[in-house]
Amino acid sequence: MNKQELKQLFLTRYEENEQSLHFFNAPGRVNLIGEHIDYNGGYVLPAALEFGTTLIIRKRNDDLVNLKSTNIPYEASIQLHNIGVEKTGEWVDYPLGIIVELKKMGVELTSGYDLLFHGEIPNGSGLSSSASIEVVTAYSLLGMEGKAQDKVEIAVLSQRTENQYVGVNSGIMDQFAVANGAKDHAILLMCDTLEYDLVPFRTGAYKIVISNTNKRRGLVDSKYNERRSECDAVLATLQQQEPELNYLAHLTPERFEQLKDLIQDDVLLRRATHVVEENARVLKSVEALKGNDLQLFGNYMNASHDSLRDLYEVSCLELDVLVEEARKIKGTLGSRMTGAGFGGCTVSLVHEDDVEQFVAEVGKAYEARTGLKADFYICGVGQGVHEIKEEK
Repeated sequence: MNKQELKQLFLTRYEENEQSLHFFNAPGRVNLIGEHIDYNGGYVLPAALEFGTTLIIRKRNDDLVNLKSTNIPYEASIQLHNIGVEKTGEWVDYPLGIIVELKKMGVELTSGYDLLFHGEIPNGSGLSSSASIEVVTAYSLLGMEGKAQDKVEIAVLSQRTENQYVGVNSGIMDQFAVANGAKDHAILLMCDTLEYDLVPFRTGAYKIVISNTNKRRGLVDSKYNERRSECDAVLATLQQQEPELNYLAHLTPERFEQLKDLIQDDVLLRRATHVVEENARVLKSVEALKGNDLQLFGNYMNASHDSLRDLYEVSCLELDVLVEEARKIKGTLGSRMTGAGFGGCTVSLVHEDDVEQFVAEVGKAYEARTGLKADFYICGVGQGVHEIKEEK
């Protein structure tokens, strides 16, 4: 949907007034490698997508905040002083939580606003639709209020919203990638310190293919928080020997080998092994990309999925079937689940000459084996949150 169509849609949903419309966009994100590492203080390698959430926003002359979506029927209309009094349990909690956190930072809205969200990210797909909503809301409101739009601070604010207001114990990766993404680059992010580097992602004749299982899963109701607790338990055990250890991912594979006998529980040992080895894979993957060795990068993608399936146990039948079928296509260099797991999407690196065959054959086999129809997105790497300016 183009800008003019969105403008007309906004004007049909809201009454016209003298205030001008402003357009902002935040992408979805795909994590290329480094899963369940962000909250363990390690490196991740996400990239912003070319599709995401567009927000059309307009100031009001009163203190009413109106929230509507082109994707979901639920709407909300709340006076500024009532925001945060109680949660709705609906999608509007994401932008409302942003307003609450902005107020805590000393940024109080000087007027009400009309907001219309148009999302291109499938909800529950694991491509960060919630982070996209959070980041675009924070960026736009700061801009509308004439405040600085520091993208790192916006990422932290958005994560805090998800953790404290919405109640999902997510790490920083999603919001950071959505805010700070750069076209044709992946982001090597140290989740502990928020230090980051942009890594050129020169895919050449290869395309990023995202395959959606269309198996819905909600982070709040999944075993995501359980995995975090398991990692915390391992960390507490290892800190008896290494009191200065703050995060599991700070262990090198060599040091972990020396300490792992302290972990008596087999399940916890598997969790920790994944974290340490996955963190090392991220760094090796960056070197592969810097050397433009896409085949090696694909090998690391495959190893990542196998670890998430067998050691961290956050995959599921649907994800595994998509990965198994993807690897049968000759032009596939690598394929893995991406996101928190338990459904959602896989990401594959596929030669452009084989993409059509990939979609046809993987889709057919997936439906035959699971009874579900997968959706496929062939895309490149887009830019982070930004305002959509008037075309010259």
